[in-house]
Amino acid sequence: MTGLLESLGIPRIINAYGTNTRLSGGLLAEEVLAAMAEAARGTVEMPSLQAAASRVIAEATGAEAGIVTSGASAALLLGAAACMARLDPGAMNQLPDAAGLPNEFVTVRSQRNMYDRAIRVAGGRIIEVGIPDRISGPGVRDAAPWEIAEAIGPRTAAVFWLAGPDSLPPLPAVAKVAHARGVPVLVDAAAQLPPRENLRRFLAEGADLVCFSGGKAIGGPQASGILAGRRDLVSSALLQMLDLDLPEEQFAPPREFAPLAQLRGLPHHGIGRSCKAGKEEVVGLLVALRRFVAEDPADRTARWTARLRAVMDAAGTVPGIALTLAPDGAKPGLPLLLLRFADAAAAARAEARLRAHSPAIHLDASRLRQGVLAVNPIALADADAALVGRALAGCGDDPPGG
Repeated sequence: MTGLLESLGIPRIINAYGTNTRLSGGLLAEEVLAAMAEAARGTVEMPSLQAAASRVIAEATGAEAGIVTSGASAALLLGAAACMARLDPGAMNQLPDAAGLPNEFVTVRSQRNMYDRAIRVAGGRIIEVGIPDRISGPGVRDAAPWEIAEAIGPRTAAVFWLAGPDSLPPLPAVAKVAHARGVPVLVDAAAQLPPRENLRRFLAEGADLVCFSGGKAIGGPQASGILAGRRDLVSSALLQMLDLDLPEEQFAPPREFAPLAQLRGLPHHGIGRSCKAGKEEVVGLLVALRRFVAEDPADRTARWTARLRAVMDAAGTVPGIALTLAPDGAKPGLPLLLLRFADAAAAARAEARLRAHSPAIHLDASRLRQGVLAVNPIALADADAALVGRALAGCGDDPPGG
């Protein structure tokens, strides 16, 4: 691969940041690569392949059905489209024009994020509730379930809930008020793995649809994601992604997507046509998902920890930098190597020096203002761990302008 990148004039980097899309994500296991190569050498009907994906995803998540998409953002777009159009082919043809359709997604204001644009792309309109005093600082309150309930009206398509360790109100309380008013709950859990239990947790707590990234901790292709949940909604999402350029009488939905047999006809290509996943991504994601579920979480943590210890061993004692192993916090089982500097300026100089290294080394700089950088082991190759450590050794006690 390095030779190919060089021939294309693409500089190699070392990704010690994590499975960040900007940095091309993580590294695929040989088993996943082999599965994708095998899939590339054959042809199948995509509904049949997605039916197989549904069986694997259902086994892993406990969902009624599931599909593979081209990333978690695509899963969110498709999930939103499913909540708006349901099993109405006319509504599917209409999107993203949502005139006359339920297109409002009730969302807690503190959970707004740049990825919920996918909902708006599909034709949805976000209705915010709550005042996030606990986030902005002047108080302790956020949104309450009754506020969500009062925002639900005749144009509500779903309640949208962003999964996270600090998300409030809790999902079970959100699901209770949503279901009491007959609307589904759409959950964005793109980066909420590990722990493995989260594959089932959100559906068990009342989500009707949940979105996961396939290219993060699961270890699937970077351009892959999962949409799992209620069979009718997943079926609607699938239909709005499939190539439907065929005579209507030839379309025979697999039993995994049986609700599609109720349709009065087929829509044309849906709003999610650009969200398609190729056979290589589907198969690669399924193999990666099975590996992720089967692996003992303790073994996974041990592998990541060993990678970070290799960085520490190569770095040794670095003047001006305290190196410590610490749990990620938001993702149980994920260790991080924290680099604590005297101040933010020293951390910024080190971060810039590492990016100027050849090959460039990218660390997690999300704590830069606190004078902290982090090495995330997920996307770091074992062979590069010592190189990162040696580069860190050259970043100690760098004076301003040095």
